[in-house]
Amino acid sequence: MDNPSRSERSRNAALEAATTIVKRDGPGRLTLDAIAREAGLSKGGVMHQFRTKEAVLKALLEQQIAYFEDFSSRFMAKARETTDQPELAAQIATLREAIKTPRAGAFALLAAMNENPELMALPRDVDIKKVAVMKAQARDPDLALLRWAAARGLLLSSLFGLSSLTDAERDRLFERLLDDSQWTAIEQSSDATARPASKTAAKTASAARSAKSAKARKGG
Repeated sequence: MDNPSRSERSRNAALEAATTIVKRDGPGRLTLDAIAREAGLSKGGVMHQFRTKEAVLKALLEQQIAYFEDFSSRFMAKARETTDQPELAAQIATLREAIKTPRAGAFALLAAMNENPELMALPRDVDIKKVAVMKAQARDPDLALLRWAAARGLLLSSLFGLSSLTDAERDRLFERLLDDSQWTAIEQSSDATARPASKTAAKTASAARSAKSAKARKGG
């Protein structure tokens, strides 16, 4: 019978080796043989944990999702006391944390996209659920999504070496995205625009119902 602690150590060593290979050599060089060499394990030892390279990539993605889900949950528990959009606040803060502690996230994404784009369904499914909650909590759902998408753009441009911002500039932008008071005027403007449109729609619907009723009475 396997020793659980030894098995877990081998699994972690394989995942760390996979991350190192993708970061250093690129996702195209990731193989089970390469993981075994990098981790100091036998190929059989690696295959005992992961039968295929795709299984390694899936595990890397799941590891990152679990790590940041835990961070998000802890942040949200505090955010509930200060904002009526805790999901949005937690997601923006999590994206900022991903820049500060990138771990294997970017490299797992790179490798997954290179090996099997279908693996991207894992983080995408998580995002779909988060977006639904953000929209439900927001006074202006489009504005909430804009703030989230901006934070996501800051993360991706940084992780993939495309950002021309300094760390200080990026931190200031994240602070503004997190600060609800920076967006109140836009939310109020959206409310003011939506109210006349709602009244017009209500009047149109009422007129249509009245016309239909009058036609029914006349026909009767």
